[in-house]
Amino acid sequence: MQLRFSQDIKSLLQRLTEKPLTLADILAETSERGFSLVIALLVLPFLFPMPPGLTGPFGVACLLLSLQMLLGRRSPWLPRKIATYKFPRSFAEIILNNLRKVTKLLEKIARPRLTHIASHKLTWRFNGLCISWLTLLLISPVPFTNPLPTVGILLFAVASLESDGLLMCACYVLTLLITLIFAAIGYTIWLAPTLL
Repeated sequence: MQLRFSQDIKSLLQRLTEKPLTLADILAETSERGFSLVIALLVLPFLFPMPPGLTGPFGVACLLLSLQMLLGRRSPWLPRKIATYKFPRSFAEIILNNLRKVTKLLEKIARPRLTHIASHKLTWRFNGLCISWLTLLLISPVPFTNPLPTVGILLFAVASLESDGLLMCACYVLTLLITLIFAAIGYTIWLAPTLL
């Protein structure tokens, strides 16, 4: 079974290799699905080595979109400076080459389940809260931890696109585990000077 997520992301990335697209272009075409699609597109690079200087803009854009979800917005909005950012063609080619590895796994675990949970309006807001929190962890200065919140955010995006309420519930548990891991790392770093 091929996920709508993988089809949509692959189509966007293929278009990006043909000509630069802005976040505004993508959001205008995808409407409500644009929240999850653009969030997924923004965090995918964090799973792989990425060019310097992209972490900040991508993280800020992801945070802005997730906060809008938290507020219950269904039409995404981004400031002009971020909305007009053009994805480099080289970026799209790198991500497109690595996308198959990600989608092969996702296609095994995601499908429409517990749709009454997935479609509930409070679920949309709570997902926005969780994604916002994970984005803050993602852009935090804690070293070597990017993949943890990235996986959580990506799974939330896929669960939303696939109406998978069961995967969303798993994401809530994963968000708690990631938070505990960050807390443990932060506590260890805080204790480090006294242990030396």
